[in-house]
Amino acid sequence: VFAHLEMLEARAREADMKEEEAKQQEEKLARLKARVQQLTRQRDELQAKVDLQQKGQLGKEGVTSDPAQPSTQAVLEWKIKRVKDMLQVFCLTGISGKLTEQGVCFCISTAYDGTYLDSYYLDLLTKPEVRILRHSIPTFIPLEQLAKKYLQTDIRRFLSVLSNHLNAYAARRYQADQLQEHFSDQIEGTLQTNSLCNLLVFNYYVSNKSKTFPFNVRLLYGDLCSSIPTEVTVSCT
Repeated sequence: VFAHLEMLEARAREADMKEEEAKQQEEKLARLKARVQQLTRQRDELQAKVDLQQKGQLGKEGVTSDPAQPSTQAVLEWKIKRVKDMLQVFCLTGISGKLTEQGVCFCISTAYDGTYLDSYYLDLLTKPEVRILRHSIPTFIPLEQLAKKYLQTDIRRFLSVLSNHLNAYAARRYQADQLQEHFSDQIEGTLQTNSLCNLLVFNYYVSNKSKTFPFNVRLLYGDLCSSIPTEVTVSCT
């Protein structure tokens, strides 16, 4: 039993180290996102200045134009350019998209521990207001609640939170599959879980010479945007 507890302690330390590395990677990614957004704003400002200067030159050549009042076509082109830039920024976070005749179609790709998992699609209408046309998001993901909270006011926040939910769900399911695949000889029966994979219950045993120690494990993921359990219960039966 002591040897098993030491093994569990070593695994816990290893999990803590992986968690710390994941946090550092998330912080690095957040800094990169902020830098990309800053560079995007600077590029847009420079492009706007260049456009104004070009319009000013056209006005001097005899074309009636007011550099301070860009045309409707110029404003439309600028908005389209901003949308394309936003789609490129989302690609860095596992979110890609393309413009459609009715709006935008987003693809949210999930991954865990360097392994790419499933992809989910979200088709949005942009006129007369932003709303969801169709999607492949699982029914147990709180898509409707997230849409009511963020979709009309902050679409970036909406996609970010939705991506967190999907990545956490995919990671939990992937961990459960890997556990059952690589430790099937020690697990008794099958793993019991729910659709969200935020509750995992299984039995396993450890043999030592002529003795066998059966254990029951219950993992609860209280944070649906996390792939790390918030409550762990291990009992020896």
